[in-house]
Amino acid sequence: MSYTHIQQAAYEANMQLPKLGLVLFTFGNVSAADRGLGVFAIKPSGVPYDELSPDKMVIVDFDGNTVQGSLRPSSDTKTHAVLYKYWEGIGGIVHSHSTYATAWAQSQRDIPIFGTTHADHNTVDIPCAPPMSDEMIKGNYEYETGFQIMNCFNERKLDYREVEMVLVGNHAPFTWGKTPEKAVYNSAVLESVAQMAYLTEQINGNAPRLKDALIKKHYERKHGPDSYYGQ
Repeated sequence: MSYTHIQQAAYEANMQLPKLGLVLFTFGNVSAADRGLGVFAIKPSGVPYDELSPDKMVIVDFDGNTVQGSLRPSSDTKTHAVLYKYWEGIGGIVHSHSTYATAWAQSQRDIPIFGTTHADHNTVDIPCAPPMSDEMIKGNYEYETGFQIMNCFNERKLDYREVEMVLVGNHAPFTWGKTPEKAVYNSAVLESVAQMAYLTEQINGNAPRLKDALIKKHYERKHGPDSYYGQ
């Protein structure tokens, strides 16, 4: 069985993280899935980005078992596996510790929808999942992180196909998309929106949320049935 297509995709997506300023040292990882084969390729654990190559990407199934590869997969592999297993619409996942998004996660706060840049991508505040319970932490930690994310979406009645990003309380962000490229895009957007929201609160601590009419307008002009943004 050849997995070179997802290994190449995962490699290229991982290499975008340092270029976009989303990772430091070996922080973070990207995976690329082939849903037909029921596997994904993910960055090996602790390997610097400048030492990566497509053949070093580890192949893992949706239960978190290594299928191919001599290196140990990312320590976050089981989180990716859970999301792929239960959220069938995604083909790529990014986990980073980007500065501003992680700061909001550490603050255990949703990122408020203050402006149209945010509304171009989401119609709601970017959710921050509550910190994991002690029982979950003592258990299969990375596996439970996947459920921590899904529980947050279930409780808030959010659709993962519409909101493609989350903050994990006291931890850091995860993003996803139909492709690994879209997941990386979402990670960069999340970091930018997180920075803008932080600066907004520094300038005006009482800044109001964006009004509904503008949220609707900006989201629908890019994503609605009559969207007209772009070519």
